[in-house]
Amino acid sequence: MTLEHGCIQVYTGNGKGKTTASLGLALRAVGRGLKVCVFQFMKGGGRYGEHLAAEKLAPLLTIIQTGRPGWVNTKDIAEDRHTAQEALVQAKELLTSGEFDLFVCDEINGAVGFGLISVEQVLELIGSKPEKTELVLTGRNAHERVIEYADLVTEMREIKHYYQAGIPARTGIEM
Repeated sequence: MTLEHGCIQVYTGNGKGKTTASLGLALRAVGRGLKVCVFQFMKGGGRYGEHLAAEKLAPLLTIIQTGRPGWVNTKDIAEDRHTAQEALVQAKELLTSGEFDLFVCDEINGAVGFGLISVEQVLELIGSKPEKTELVLTGRNAHERVIEYADLVTEMREIKHYYQAGIPARTGIEM
């Protein structure tokens, strides 16, 4: 099966669930025999549940982590910017390869927000999308120009979160 027309989706907002929504879409696509790549910006070093699942769903589901372990060094972003720029080149090569029916750029909006890549670079990536490839862009604070190009935009809004009650990230739920 292949898609007749690929759309552009954006999952943004300050609430939990942007990556999770994209992984749900990936699971649905894999279930229908589509090839999926989840390309994670700023998420290096950790093996999360989705990585373990991808190993079981290979070759239909591929997850690629980029970034250094931990989070962006906001005091000195030079290393993170360099890594994100290299990742963007790799993401564009994979997106334009035609190998994937669904391509998720996880946390790409956050990479723009941190100044690791520019909104112009994201728009260029969007413009390079093959017609039959679905493209999903996740992360907080999606730029209004990215939202303008999207066919679907969903904003996750935090109303209440158990982190505020001191419950840390849990294996199998957040990781």
